[in-house]
Amino acid sequence: MSSPPAAAAPRWPLILLRISATTLALLALLQVMLAGSFLNGTYESLKDHEGNAMTLATVVVCQLVVAALVRRPGRGPLWPLWTTTGLTAAVIGQIAAGYARSISAHVTLGVLLVSGVLFGLVGVWRLPLPARADSLPEPDGSGRLPRPGGPLEVSK
Repeated sequence: MSSPPAAAAPRWPLILLRISATTLALLALLQVMLAGSFLNGTYESLKDHEGNAMTLATVVVCQLVVAALVRRPGRGPLWPLWTTTGLTAAVIGQIAAGYARSISAHVTLGVLLVSGVLFGLVGVWRLPLPARADSLPEPDGSGRLPRPGGPLEVSK
């Protein structure tokens, strides 16, 4: 007696992760631009830098929830959850270093944070989307998974 074929993994958690990772990367790049603008002498951009940091922190916490959904119920890999947990801790440390005016720690952690966000973005987009539920073949009742490319014909 064999078990029935497993249902396809849902696609929506991975799609949400791609959206949140892309948003996080865009906010991180905007943060770099705002910091450069401040260091270039436009002191008004410091307030925008602070506001963007709060938006970035919100998105990384949302991505933490989405990464948990990728793992369960999405049956995806575990690394996005651990990576996003590390990014969340780094964002908190980054904001703390900024408010403490610890420029050396703030800049160093910022470079590492943006690098981590971009590596995470590439990794998320390299994850293959699960097959759509409507594109899976109908079970034939034999309990075996279908071969890729169709049934195998044996000539006599």
